[in-house]
Amino acid sequence: MGRGGSGVRAVSDTSIEITFMYRGVRCRERVSLKPTATNLKKAQQHKAAIEHAIAQGTFDYSVTFPGSPRAAKFAPESSQETVGGFLTRWLEAKRKHVSSSTFDGYRKIVELRLIPALGHHLVVDLKRKAIRDWLDGLEVGNKTLSNIQSCLRSALNDAVDEELLDTNPLAGWTYARKEAPPKDDDVDPFTPEEQQAILAALNGQARNMVQFALWTGLRTSELVALDWGDVDWVRGEVMVSRAMTQAAGGEAEVTKTAAGRRSVKLLRPALEALMAQKAHTFLADAEVFQNPRTLQRWAGDQPIRKTMWHPAMKRAGVRYRRPYQTRHTYASMMLSAGEHPMWVAKQMGHSDWTMIARVYGRWMPSADDQAGGKAERLWGGEGNGKQLAGVDRDSKAGC
Repeated sequence: MGRGGSGVRAVSDTSIEITFMYRGVRCRERVSLKPTATNLKKAQQHKAAIEHAIAQGTFDYSVTFPGSPRAAKFAPESSQETVGGFLTRWLEAKRKHVSSSTFDGYRKIVELRLIPALGHHLVVDLKRKAIRDWLDGLEVGNKTLSNIQSCLRSALNDAVDEELLDTNPLAGWTYARKEAPPKDDDVDPFTPEEQQAILAALNGQARNMVQFALWTGLRTSELVALDWGDVDWVRGEVMVSRAMTQAAGGEAEVTKTAAGRRSVKLLRPALEALMAQKAHTFLADAEVFQNPRTLQRWAGDQPIRKTMWHPAMKRAGVRYRRPYQTRHTYASMMLSAGEHPMWVAKQMGHSDWTMIARVYGRWMPSADDQAGGKAERLWGGEGNGKQLAGVDRDSKAGC
């Protein structure tokens, strides 16, 4: 603001800047006047007239400042757009640029969360406080809060690009609550006994698919998208490059990340499951696994749960867990057996092994009393000690 908080100040030899608040936005505009005492007083009167018009609801930005880039933002057609109208328009535009599963996630958040709660606000009036107050009243966990904010933040970034907003009220800010440490119940692998019981309760294609899932760690969406052409019999590998969700409407989509596109080594039980599956679908040279009831590719996780998985768990007498636990089971088996975490990460489609260590750390063998012995024997022997000492002297001499 200007001297003394007047909102008027000289900014060059030929112009004066006026600062005022309009629709919750701090606006700064220049008028072409030499900053003499008389003109500064005129500018103060002009500012007072603007503020009076704003208070009366008669202020027209484009008339008062016709050459201002900000005028377009406050044009009647843009300044009156509601959050609900904008989000509906934004969602439809996103359909062309994101995967079906991502779009379906956005759609649920927009239609079920954002529009009912915030849709009545004007876009230009949407403030962080209104968003924070709404989020504070939701009885959901931090993961859901994060998903909601991620979607809204993306939409409001586009609103800034359209010059409907000066700044994104969610920029650089995230709402979260203090929560108890997360439980490990999401990672709940099947024991060897439970695996055998489940497989014994299945037959044919269903048994083959579950055995293959337990010994490859594929996600359910990757499993149902698998074609016979993805199997490399010579190398003993399967190429994972697509995933299929119910949101995709029966169409396989490229996996979201580069790490997700990977070659998975076929361990013996997985290879045996594929060999058994050949009798059912190999000649058609299309999908590997089918819904035995329809003899068509599985449409996604839900029909697997309903028609095959849930009944099998009941027959096996195994405590119910969702099919995705076959992936956790694979990870726990590999790590418990001492397989390298980086290899397990690549098999499962992770870019590095930090997530493996964080999620499955309790199945990674801890160091024993003999830890370090291999290094000691390799590098700590008497001869090696002399050799290393000689290397040290040579390196010092060369410095």
